[in-house]
Amino acid sequence: MPHPTRQVAIVTGALGGIGRATVRRLLQDSWAVAASYAQGVESPEQARALKAELGEHSDRISLHPLNLAHSASIRAFFAEVLAAWGRLDALVNNAAVGTATVADYASDSTQQDELLLHINAAGTLTLTQLFVAHMRSQWGDLALAALPAAKLVSISSVGGGMAAFPHFRLADGMSKAAVAFMTRQIAAEHVHTPLDVFAICPGAANTAMFQASTLNAMTDAERRALWRAYPSKG
Repeated sequence: MPHPTRQVAIVTGALGGIGRATVRRLLQDSWAVAASYAQGVESPEQARALKAELGEHSDRISLHPLNLAHSASIRAFFAEVLAAWGRLDALVNNAAVGTATVADYASDSTQQDELLLHINAAGTLTLTQLFVAHMRSQWGDLALAALPAAKLVSISSVGGGMAAFPHFRLADGMSKAAVAFMTRQIAAEHVHTPLDVFAICPGAANTAMFQASTLNAMTDAERRALWRAYPSKG
């Protein structure tokens, strides 16, 4: 499976709407992808279905279970990816739970709040630290200006910068604000290194997560009004 000269990206939460689209785009751009799915919540069969959808690109994707609430799972996942591909060039921190989808993990509201923070913020931080440490070890004493830039992309949310965007819970917004802060600090710390650092803060996207948290509770008229409020591509 390893492609020594092909760029390799980790994409967490690859079975969701944004994750799936990210995987497809990277493969179209000739990257190899190590894709994670939520251990214990999403099944290996669901992950294999994603691979089957990719057709001719399926030889450039590996599938890995990951539980972002547990550091041991994160470390095992990272080691497994390195063993599978032999190199890393990008990390896309996309995996997260939302205001509604966290109910797939726990029914108690306190546990749900803790999981929102553990998965979205603390787990993302742990994986990011592993990635950054690995990249720094690869740079060593090389002339940094001559190296191609590695990419660190984290999916935050408008919910991390607004008091409320309909029906978001406090812990959800806090977890996404933490991702945005992490991005700013890592970017500042690595301004003189070949690491490009970004946070993407989507608004409303018609994914299963947004449907569960917001759209499913709306009437047809409310949904149409919401989409009309967003600028069109043209």
